[in-house]
Amino acid sequence: MNKVKIITDSTCDLSLQMYQEMDVEVIPFHVNFNDESYLDLVEMDSDQLVEKVKETKIFPKTAAASAGVFYETFKKYIDQGYDVLYLGIGSGLSGAFQIAKSVIHDLPEGRVFLVDSQNLSSGSGLLLRKAVGFRDQGMSAEQIKEEVEKIVPRVRSQFIVDTLEYLHRGGRCSGTARLIGTLLKMHPLIRVIDGKMIVAKKPRGTLRKAVDAMLEYFYKDLDKVDPDCIFITHVVSDENEKYIREKITPLIPNANIVSTKAGSVIGSHCGPKTIGILYIVNE
Repeated sequence: MNKVKIITDSTCDLSLQMYQEMDVEVIPFHVNFNDESYLDLVEMDSDQLVEKVKETKIFPKTAAASAGVFYETFKKYIDQGYDVLYLGIGSGLSGAFQIAKSVIHDLPEGRVFLVDSQNLSSGSGLLLRKAVGFRDQGMSAEQIKEEVEKIVPRVRSQFIVDTLEYLHRGGRCSGTARLIGTLLKMHPLIRVIDGKMIVAKKPRGTLRKAVDAMLEYFYKDLDKVDPDCIFITHVVSDENEKYIREKITPLIPNANIVSTKAGSVIGSHCGPKTIGILYIVNE
């Protein structure tokens, strides 16, 4: 059985240290400010992104890595004797999965395995951690794929967006919806359901009130939450990160609660003060 190399992309929103500790290769995506392009995680984080938007008044565009980058990254490890398992942003949320799929035909058969996370940000990161655990148990790439795909429907990802401006600029919210949302002080509660983002609720009032509405989903799942890892992922929202941690820690004292900052690609679409809670539920 060949060794397994797990590869992901930068939208999983884990830190470089986490990727290094897990021995996972990361393919960075791009954040583009007109003719200036930055590699997510490598050249720009979400803090720098928010500052750049403030300075330039330019809202960035994002792009997945090219087919060439996927091909060369996969080939590098195949040439070293590894089987490759790629798990990144879900196929319904980015074209990256299809790009990865398109290069397999030019590589040796049966050496690359793709997992569609049907998720994004640290929702995909949760699955990545599970994949690493299975790898460390000695499973083959094919076995890891089978086991992780069983967990995909059990990931719960929800987040609160403070401003609709970034979603509007990124083409994910109409100008009318943005205007109405701003006037009514709405903070959309977005969930990932069946691989797509949906607006589950539209809390009005303060951002803290919206965070409380998001936590209601967590409370309903409380008896089923996998304590192995609960992610609190945010874009420049340290105060609400602390608030959520204080709320949930007494409820699951033994849980591994991990805070991460969203990368610049995810941050480009949701904006500052976005915050989410992401976890897996047990069957």
